[in-house]
Amino acid sequence: MSQEIRNLQPQVLWNQFADLNAVPRPSKKEERVIEFMKDFGNRLGLETFEDEIRNVIIRKPATAGMENRKTIVLQGHLDMVHQKNNDTNFDFLTQGIDMYVDGDWVRARGTTLGADNGLGVAAIMAVLESNDIPHPAIDALFTIDEETGMTGALNLKGGILKGEILLNLDTEEDDEIDIGCAGGVDVTATRKYNQEDVPDGSVGYTITVKGLNGGHSGMDIHKGLGNANKIMNRLLFDGFENFGLQISDISGGSLRNAIPRESVAKVIVASMYDEAFVFDMQEIINDIKFEFKTTEPNLTIEIVKADLPAKVMDLGVQEGLLRAIYAAHNGVYRMSADMDDLVETSNNIARVVVKDGEISIQNLTRSSVESSKFDLANALRSAYELFGCEVEFGGSYPGWTPNVNSEILDVLVHIYEKQNGAKPNVVACHAGLECGILGTNYPGMDMISFGPTIHGAHSPDERASISSSQKFWKFFLEILASIPERS
Repeated sequence: MSQEIRNLQPQVLWNQFADLNAVPRPSKKEERVIEFMKDFGNRLGLETFEDEIRNVIIRKPATAGMENRKTIVLQGHLDMVHQKNNDTNFDFLTQGIDMYVDGDWVRARGTTLGADNGLGVAAIMAVLESNDIPHPAIDALFTIDEETGMTGALNLKGGILKGEILLNLDTEEDDEIDIGCAGGVDVTATRKYNQEDVPDGSVGYTITVKGLNGGHSGMDIHKGLGNANKIMNRLLFDGFENFGLQISDISGGSLRNAIPRESVAKVIVASMYDEAFVFDMQEIINDIKFEFKTTEPNLTIEIVKADLPAKVMDLGVQEGLLRAIYAAHNGVYRMSADMDDLVETSNNIARVVVKDGEISIQNLTRSSVESSKFDLANALRSAYELFGCEVEFGGSYPGWTPNVNSEILDVLVHIYEKQNGAKPNVVACHAGLECGILGTNYPGMDMISFGPTIHGAHSPDERASISSSQKFWKFFLEILASIPERS
């Protein structure tokens, strides 16, 4: 890792981030970072423990003169999204993130950076280790598995935390203060299918969709970005309708919370249609690239000859699959009627796998309105069940209802205006912050979320602004010094 990262200002923040990013911490594989965080707290002589689900809690007493202030919970999540470019050789289970400075940005070489939520975690670590930052009594809560199930927050029991105010450091625009967020539910469709022998007189092709931006399936869902699974389905549907294309296998997308960037399908067509098929596909490719020329300038779609596969899908099931994915909603479903420019409900068709007689279609449906979330989830279920899938809803978590009368909101708005000479944007976001979940077992806790500017989260283009981290750190320190007294 470049020493230039550790020399960035504020050094206390970037040094903690560098230490954290040296520890592998993909979602659901957080064992090493849990031990790292417990060792960190114990080394400082602070009360440190993990709960039943393996969230880590570290307590630090108030600094002198701050004992009468309300106890605060500083909260961030330990896990990170593990995404990499296809041509990047990297093992998230064994390697630390390889970071570098690019102008005002810190980036990673070919992978996600982990600034979501590593910078928030690093900021909390810096305060815990400090001897000269004024603050009230602190419960530092480091949750696990935020990115792929929220299981850490969902399983945190009531009575563990002592704080009256929670500061969540997991938003990605430094001029925003979040007071609400979307909930989510995983929608998974599966079925088996019969495989058939490849007919005589067939030719094999590999179709590849790549070069898409990808991004956060909540925060970026309104940007009109390409979804590799929907684009691939469009190509396969046309090939089937016009040339009797048959599918051997499909692998598209990766994680539910990442807009899919790539998809690969192995198919066959009758050799008599060979030239016409390629010509027709190229016309569709040109149309698609024209449609996405502004939002996806690097989109690449390749159709190349390949060896014949051993088996292909049963045609009846294949037709149902292609029509179901065409019918399934992807993207924004409904905008909020109550908050300007807020996506209320959306869906991400995140992962499509067809292989060896089994189909899996994985979606993440989000909404700030619980009834609307399940309305869209049921629409998806209907599309998938119509072609014989079993559909399961899993990992449902609630949204966070905005509290415009929050006491800590008033504190943050005042400090932001004083430091920056402008009002912050008080918003609700379409991401799945943990505040709504934590509030179910801590209903009286006053909650707020803020953070430094991070772009491209959940993709290898993830980057964190250096100047914004300085702005965020100054803001954070004054908030700690301005926590209200106990009533």
